[in-house]
Amino acid sequence: MLYTKKPLVKDKRLPGYITGYVRRFWQQGGTGSEQVWGAAYHIVPSKVEEVKDYLDIREINGYSVQYTTFHAAHPVSKQIRCLVYIGMPDNPQFLGALHPQDVAERINQSVGPSGENREYLLQLEESLKDLSTESGDVHISDLARRVRSMEPRKGRPYGSQDLNPHKISSTEEQEEIEKAS
Repeated sequence: MLYTKKPLVKDKRLPGYITGYVRRFWQQGGTGSEQVWGAAYHIVPSKVEEVKDYLDIREINGYSVQYTTFHAAHPVSKQIRCLVYIGMPDNPQFLGALHPQDVAERINQSVGPSGENREYLLQLEESLKDLSTESGDVHISDLARRVRSMEPRKGRPYGSQDLNPHKISSTEEQEEIEKAS
């Protein structure tokens, strides 16, 4: 499921959701009843490896690859299995539940190799609104409201480090770029 940064090589896009997880900026698995909305993309078969390599680099923040059932917004004839990147509690970057204001402040001042987290959050909120009448996310909307009330941070990335993301291997995960010090 991809949200605001779409793959370059796709032949189908399908809005929908997965269950059993919850979208949180502090990385947390769900209870099973939540619906995490996004879009599944069917990648042109000849480009699957290229897109997977790209995503493995983009999602270097200690996420684990999981496969789960995707529920299309408009039912399709066969079940869809999709690959998702999930932040798990055993992730060294896992911070646990923080007060929403603390999360918003961290988002507002964090910058990673894909850009400003502030911009990602605001684009994510808009993307979710466009998927379905049911796809809003209270957590994301609350964080977006809080971040919009703050002045954008200028300067070096929060917790600045040498930003040189690269794929190490499929089993070894690179340390999170935006790790809080």
